[in-house]
Amino acid sequence: MPVIAVVNRKGGSGKSTLATHVAAWCAVTGRSAMLGDTDSQGSSSGWLKRRGASPDARGREILGWSADPRRVMRPPAGVTHVVLDTPGGLRGLDLAKIVAAADALILPVGHSVFDRESAAQCVAELRQLSRVAAGRCRIGVVGMRLDARTRGEAVLRAWAEEHGLPFVGALRETQGYVRCAEQGLTMFDLPAARAQPDLDQWRPILDWLQSVLSAAPRSAAGVPDEAEPAARAATPRREPVHRPRFSPSTAQVPLDVLEGPRERGGWLARVASWFGHATSRRRPLRGT
Repeated sequence: MPVIAVVNRKGGSGKSTLATHVAAWCAVTGRSAMLGDTDSQGSSSGWLKRRGASPDARGREILGWSADPRRVMRPPAGVTHVVLDTPGGLRGLDLAKIVAAADALILPVGHSVFDRESAAQCVAELRQLSRVAAGRCRIGVVGMRLDARTRGEAVLRAWAEEHGLPFVGALRETQGYVRCAEQGLTMFDLPAARAQPDLDQWRPILDWLQSVLSAAPRSAAGVPDEAEPAARAATPRREPVHRPRFSPSTAQVPLDVLEGPRERGGWLARVASWFGHATSRRRPLRGT
């Protein structure tokens, strides 16, 4: 099953807004979605509770999932799409495990230089992971809270092109997103006449997502096809125990054993007694 993760190290970049909207889009279009909240703040989990009590929520029920970013668990049967809302500051092994499970990464970026610098650091680390480097996990940039009266979108498009990333869309600054979040809703739950300008902005983002997910090879169970090297490093490697084996040519045998009388069975009996074994009753070899 396709897995979509919304990732950015910077807090307040709009990850929960994107994650809840992608999950609601899945539900409204008849897909069975699970919204995984890996952020300790629980923003997406709280939104799901409000959505469950809202009579205006459209589409299928969205399953909740308070997941630990260190353990990307297997979704239950029947789920066709998984959306992961990740915490700020995600890096290292936790970031690698999210990437190991994901087919598409949405990177929300604001207009400020601080947002762009933080996102650039995140992209640099993501490109060190094998699934991203091999193109099995695709990254798309979405401009967040952009004012149409500024050059914010043009600046972000140029930034994405500079870093070799697709700029898949931009969302405007509007109180509509704030009001929807308070009610457990999204723009996809509102009448089209009220939300059409915002729905138009979502169209290129959703087109990119569908093209990426339709081309993503996944296993039937939705489990990553291979673990990232950093994720595999989470399990300590148990070194094999090498036990020494007795060899007459290398063992340090006491001198009295070697110099003892070579009577029948005597030498063998002395060596066996030194190792704590009973003397063999087999016939001695010819010549001993």
